[in-house]
Amino acid sequence: MDGRLRAVWFSGSREGASDVSIRSAVMDASSLHWSEETAIFDRKRIQQGLWRYVKKLGNPVIARAPDGSLILWMVNVSLGGWAGSAITWAKSLDEGVTWSDPRRLVTSPFLNISTLVKGAPIAYQDGQIGLPVYHEFVTKFAEVLRINLHGQVVDKVRIPGSGTSLQPVFLVSSPERAQIYMRSGKRTALMTSDTGDAGKSWSPTHATAWPNPDSALAGVVSQTGVQWLALNPAPKDRETLALLQSGAGQSFDGVQPWTVESSPTPQVRASLSAYERLLGDELKAHGASESQAKAYVDSAKRQLCGADACLQEFSYPYLLQSRDGYIHLVYTWHRTRIKHVRFDPLQPLPAAPAAVNHAAAPH
Repeated sequence: MDGRLRAVWFSGSREGASDVSIRSAVMDASSLHWSEETAIFDRKRIQQGLWRYVKKLGNPVIARAPDGSLILWMVNVSLGGWAGSAITWAKSLDEGVTWSDPRRLVTSPFLNISTLVKGAPIAYQDGQIGLPVYHEFVTKFAEVLRINLHGQVVDKVRIPGSGTSLQPVFLVSSPERAQIYMRSGKRTALMTSDTGDAGKSWSPTHATAWPNPDSALAGVVSQTGVQWLALNPAPKDRETLALLQSGAGQSFDGVQPWTVESSPTPQVRASLSAYERLLGDELKAHGASESQAKAYVDSAKRQLCGADACLQEFSYPYLLQSRDGYIHLVYTWHRTRIKHVRFDPLQPLPAAPAAVNHAAAPH
């Protein structure tokens, strides 16, 4: 409300590990300085709130509700893998300083599993919330949940033909019209569907001209109606992260991408020594100590390196526009840090991002 920006992410020794927690940091609007990170939820607190065993958690999504409060949705698993996920949510009335006890979002009257969240919600004109979700049990498909002011699911609509698609994001162009873009679980193309009746029905899912290497994307519609997507634009790997821009309700096919960050040698793996030097130099340039840089590089190497070479990765973006008009992009940097980019959408995009900060610690 006062111009500060709160980021949330999951952090731990690896995805799905028992030590994973939901963490957060706040950026001061005037200095662009990020606070120290804090843990806001861990497995123990989720277990206590839900009165059930929690094996792992992840995928936090934070948004401001129509009543001004903050809502945090998270994925948690009691048994099995991510296909056994359920969604848990909590509310904050003090800008994220404290949170209510976690509660389960009931998306099915039967097992209530295999529903995951990743994309930002939208607000309907009646004050209810539209939350894009996806399923991974047996097959993949996308849905839109309609959630009332009490946090209850009152309706849901499946995106037709979205099998193998996941992690949908909304782009709303008018009270009646919106598009959904989805990650391809088969490493084919960025998938899309649209509605012309305020989400009551959606067109059959179809491929766009943009490839998708089975990677997440993010979207936002600016105050002027311009649409933005952040994605990995290559057919393989996540070594380049780019922004796409189009007019309200228009296609992104054929637009010129703006590269946010990329490997200097895409498709060519870096040697272990070159990778250590590349990451270490940038981390220390942004204030990391020698020991911190080593810990971050070691974390990245465990996830992105083989016996003698490493991939570079810039992935899992999230986009929003703050009240001052700036657009903010946060994304995972080499699976070990969270990076923040801030730019003015009314100005020509520069050759390099306008403001880049390493916002948070490893995950």
